Amino acid sequence: MTDRRRFLKASLLGTAASALAWGGKLPAASASPVPAATGARVISTWDFGVAANQAAWAILGKGGHALDAVEAGARVPEADLKNHSVGRAGYPDRDGHVTLDASIMDHDYNCGAVAAIEHIAHPISVARRVMERTPHVLLVGDGALQFALEQGFPKENLLTPESEQAWHEWLKTAKYRPSINSETHDYGRTADKSTGMPGGANNHDTIGMLALDAHGKLAGACTTSGMAWKMRGRVGDSPIIGAGLYVDGEVGGATSTGVGEEVIRNAGSFLVVELMRQGRSPQEACKEAVLRIVKRRAEASKTLQVGFLAMNRAGEVGAYAIQHGFSYAVCDAKKQDGLLPSPSVYTTSYS
Repeated sequence: MTDRRRFLKASLLGTAASALAWGGKLPAASASPVPAATGARVISTWDFGVAANQAAWAILGKGGHALDAVEAGARVPEADLKNHSVGRAGYPDRDGHVTLDASIMDHDYNCGAVAAIEHIAHPISVARRVMERTPHVLLVGDGALQFALEQGFPKENLLTPESEQAWHEWLKTAKYRPSINSETHDYGRTADKSTGMPGGANNHDTIGMLALDAHGKLAGACTTSGMAWKMRGRVGDSPIIGAGLYVDGEVGGATSTGVGEEVIRNAGSFLVVELMRQGRSPQEACKEAVLRIVKRRAEASKTLQVGFLAMNRAGEVGAYAIQHGFSYAVCDAKKQDGLLPSPSVYTTSYS
């Protein structure tokens, strides 16, 4: 570990210890969908989080570490050719380039990320290498690709035939507007009109994952291909530590999904963790962060989705979203395929 990292680690741990406000006992959520639990647990965003959780549980269930679990879990949707919002089958930007973003963070404030990386199928694993093998947190674009190749990751063409066909369909109108809950609506579809795939507004999003292992350690991961048809060079919240992902081993972790620009504006995941530090339950913290976005973006929030998912160090889980339709997966020793609907501000989706 470099001197810089040792200094940051010591400083941040001291700050976390002095700021811890709940006195060791967490308040129960008034409407928490998941009760407090002991032992290992992993949670993730969206329906495709179920399979990701199960891959993570293969590690957690044997007493493995949370960091290994979230990396393994995130690699599942990255490799899923039915998933057009994460990884190798992700939809391209408006110029036809598939660019990927990812971040990873452990309980001890170690973190790494890549943004706008091309030709690498598993950006979450590159992000972990950035964390463990460089003095940096974030590498982007060509530099991130150069680092990945130096680390032995194979260079691949990530534009699948299905994604290319969808892109050509989009080019016929070249209209762009974020589509609420496209993670669910578009999963497993192709550009074939017989399946109902539109040629346009399918834009995002992400898998965010948080794990608590049997050793009481937390870790998180977040990976995405970003908004479909985005401007060349656009980066959302997923690789931004404190926006798309944040983990504090003294408090808990949070991750986000939806329109990344709104999450970045509010340092969303960091905000959720800080609210938990002040004593909010995970669900209360997620709700407060969502309501802050809605208050600041009252009119725009009616036609966009942002959701937060959080877990505290006791294993309590909570989520909240702007729009109806956000779901999250929960996996522990009792049940490995749990899928729950998130409460939301609006009960009817505008999609």
